[in-house]
Amino acid sequence: MKPSSSSSHFLLLALSLTLTTFSLPVSSSTHDYADALSKAILFFEGQRSGSLPPDQRMSWRSNSALTDGSTLNADLTGGYYDAGDNVKYGFPMAFTTTLLAWSVVEFGDSMPPSELRNALVAIRWSTDYLLKSISQPGRIFVQVGDPNIDHSCWERPEDMDTARTASVVDTPNPASDVAGETAAALAASSMAFRSLDPGYSETLLRNAIKAFQYADSHRGAYSDNENIRNEVCPFYCDFDGYQDELLWGAAWLRKATGSNAYLDYIQNNGQTLGAEENINEFGWDNKHAGLNVLVSKEFLEGNVESLQSFKASADSFMCTLIPQSPSSHIEFTPGGLIYKPGGSNLQHVTSISFLLLVYANYLERTSKSATCGGFTITPSSLRQQAKRQADYILGDNPKGMSYMVGYGSKYPQRIHHRGSSIPSIKDHPEKVGCKEGSVYFDSEEPNPNVLVGALVGGPGEDDSFEDVRADYRKSEPTTYINAPFVGVLAYFSANPNN
Repeated sequence: MKPSSSSSHFLLLALSLTLTTFSLPVSSSTHDYADALSKAILFFEGQRSGSLPPDQRMSWRSNSALTDGSTLNADLTGGYYDAGDNVKYGFPMAFTTTLLAWSVVEFGDSMPPSELRNALVAIRWSTDYLLKSISQPGRIFVQVGDPNIDHSCWERPEDMDTARTASVVDTPNPASDVAGETAAALAASSMAFRSLDPGYSETLLRNAIKAFQYADSHRGAYSDNENIRNEVCPFYCDFDGYQDELLWGAAWLRKATGSNAYLDYIQNNGQTLGAEENINEFGWDNKHAGLNVLVSKEFLEGNVESLQSFKASADSFMCTLIPQSPSSHIEFTPGGLIYKPGGSNLQHVTSISFLLLVYANYLERTSKSATCGGFTITPSSLRQQAKRQADYILGDNPKGMSYMVGYGSKYPQRIHHRGSSIPSIKDHPEKVGCKEGSVYFDSEEPNPNVLVGALVGGPGEDDSFEDVRADYRKSEPTTYINAPFVGVLAYFSANPNN
């Protein structure tokens, strides 16, 4: 099973202060953010599907799912397995890609050249697949693999013998969420590649426009389609509506093209598509907080006065994240980690930390601050909160454990991940069948293959973490936990003291 998004708001903490400015304490420990950055990017090689290249660094992996799409006369090889299973879900994969690309767009200058290259390689592994998913006119492939069958097995991707069902949405059926996020991913990626590979950048942008046209012309949630609902739900249903993905896709196309057509779209459709609802969430299913931060940049730069409401909403979101703010309503573990009930908590921590840093940059570059009534939040205070979260993940926590596999001296050893937990096909070439892998799932031994850089779901609300393979809510890594953390680590690798 996969952790799901929810539209519930953060729990209210009764906090009130009379101060108008504040600063958070800075962590006393020092982390090797550059090393963590390298590992966070390397993780994506462990999630690759398809034919692996000669320079594959996660050497315990091998080729897998080489016939994906063939039953529908399509090439759907490549892309990423989203987590510890062997299914390719288009919705979270596109979001992962958007956040990887945004990390490069915003913080690529902070990355060492070698890691910038690795980040672009990680993006392209996904964008090449996303291009395939919209290559046939009037249709979008949204998933490959039957999750119900896949989740009943525990086998390496290299040994997969489960159905590789390709889920597809054809016109006039709606897929605004997946198509809108795909448009955002391709548009953001076109910006990441613009200077180094302009030809590929143009291909991405052209297809982003095409994906957005599908999203806007056929409005609705892809998971409402009865033909595929049982294949995509309850794993990656659209729980929070498709409207945010339309605005999100338009916002990225505005940023990538500079076209007023997309600005007009945001302005003309913002109210009807819920832009003013000010929902304080950001993740694979809900883009509202990220949308507000992204769009507010134009207002902060003085370009578009009519976008002021997005800045106000972004401010409001930031005010919820700072404990000293009178409008704070976020929950923390006793050790200081942002906590949101549900499972796979680090997906919230890394995406929120990323937005804290992005917004801090936008405010600083325009000599602005965030306000909550008479309370002022500076860019420095936003960065300090992000640093506290990053340092907690890397080991500054009550258990003294890094929640990034392979970073530090103490990290999760028994992660919920099939390929990591079963001996590599290179060490154990005999096939491990669907149920034959159960012995490895049930084992209390550490995983034989280290999925370097993987961020797991993370500790519970009391900072507890048992390192148990069966507890997928805490021990399963996902691509969308790692993607925003790449940007966070890029910033701190260049600015370790904020």
